[in-house]
Amino acid sequence: MPEDCENGIDDDNDGLVDLNDDDCSCEIISPTSLIPNPSFEDMSCCPNGRSQLRCAESWIQASAPTTDLINTCDWLGWEDFPAPMPFPDGNGIMGFRDGRIRGFGEGDSTPEYNWKEYAGACLLQPLLAGTTYRFQFDLGFVNSSKSPPINITFFGTPDCEHLPFGNEDDAFGCPTNGPNWVRLGSTFVRGSADSWVESFIEVTPDQDIYAIAIGPDCPAVNSPINIYYFFDNLLLADFESFALQIAAEEHPCSESFRLGIEDGYFSDYQWFKDGIALVGEVESTLSKMYGDGNYQIRVMQEQSCRLSPIYFYEKPIIETQSKIIICKDDTYQFGDMLLNETGTFTNTFKSVNNCDSVVILQLVELGELADTIQAKIFEGEKFEIAQFDFKEQGEHLATLRSSIGCDSLVLVQLEFYNIYIPNIFRPVDDGFDSTFKIYAAQEEVENYELVVFDLWGNRIYSGQEWDGTYANKALQPGAYSYLLQIKMEDGIERIFRGSISLVR
Repeated sequence: MPEDCENGIDDDNDGLVDLNDDDCSCEIISPTSLIPNPSFEDMSCCPNGRSQLRCAESWIQASAPTTDLINTCDWLGWEDFPAPMPFPDGNGIMGFRDGRIRGFGEGDSTPEYNWKEYAGACLLQPLLAGTTYRFQFDLGFVNSSKSPPINITFFGTPDCEHLPFGNEDDAFGCPTNGPNWVRLGSTFVRGSADSWVESFIEVTPDQDIYAIAIGPDCPAVNSPINIYYFFDNLLLADFESFALQIAAEEHPCSESFRLGIEDGYFSDYQWFKDGIALVGEVESTLSKMYGDGNYQIRVMQEQSCRLSPIYFYEKPIIETQSKIIICKDDTYQFGDMLLNETGTFTNTFKSVNNCDSVVILQLVELGELADTIQAKIFEGEKFEIAQFDFKEQGEHLATLRSSIGCDSLVLVQLEFYNIYIPNIFRPVDDGFDSTFKIYAAQEEVENYELVVFDLWGNRIYSGQEWDGTYANKALQPGAYSYLLQIKMEDGIERIFRGSISLVR
């Protein structure tokens, strides 16, 4: 028997079923994007922070306010703007803002209304005047406040030399605020929290377009917070190339997730999974999903057979790692498990979009914490730790609360600094008290300065050793006052005052 390409059976007994058999060969119709590097996968470097669209080959920072390249190789974006996972296509996406507050992360909430971030590219082939094209893309949303509904806008220019635009002016706004740019089209996109939405803009330029810029619409945005979105999978092709492009409805983990193509262009449909016909699936949209695999739809038109590109579907599994520290004898609720000891545990939860979320937990139970602190003070001072202060030499115990609320036992070993300041000296070169200086362990003193005054308060010396002279003349015996500025190894600067007797 010849192979029947629509019944899921190996009719000719050659071990090949339906599309896997050469008897069922069909032309695959796929749009080829005129935008180079449409999913930000080709990179010259791995982004490790914001404003690094330059790492994505062929892409240009079109505006002075800079877009962000995000990739799983390293930088996954701003902590305040987590990207929806998984990405629609590959490992790279682009992030952009529509308005921002001036002191982002620095406490200044003054709005910058015209802060608009655009990415641009020179096209592989120009958009020809009078021809209809479709710009199809995936737009990512953080949540309703940080990513409100937006008019995504598509701009074009007749020459690549007009990229970038705006003369490095952060407040320039959209491309059409200057010359050489036209607004090709716009579409209103609304998304739920932590989601991707596929959308498109259809354009028919009235002049040949060689370069494009994508991003927010032109009106200023008055927002007390930063507004942020994500782009991925940017397809730009002539309109007919999209007729057999499989698109998804709903989140890939949703029970109502379905695959389909635009209805109305064809009348004879047949769906396949892994090359084998799904018997009864003969509409433009699948009635249900048949598990993970490669999906295609075939249409018959007159005597020709046309087949969509493969759409690979795999229900996402999100894997995260977490580390939790608990106090001795405490417990931690991990799903349906009650944990009370150190170890690594795995559990599966349902995410907000019904995906399986596998959490690998590293749990650490702290034992009875103990630490030792060695400190030195001068006699008469006190050493403070939390609500305790100690004034006497020796060992002292203090029970503190750690940052996670556990009891921590601290042993404070306290000593006095031992420095000697003489109160009499004789400036005779006999090796005994011939200069006025301090005596201390060298490793304990960082630096010091002695200042000596006469009975009338006149400053007669500053330094570290006084030999009893002033202006190279020996001074008369008597009482003098001093001020000692000394910094010890603990980094604290102290001042001592006293008197010294000069004898001859």
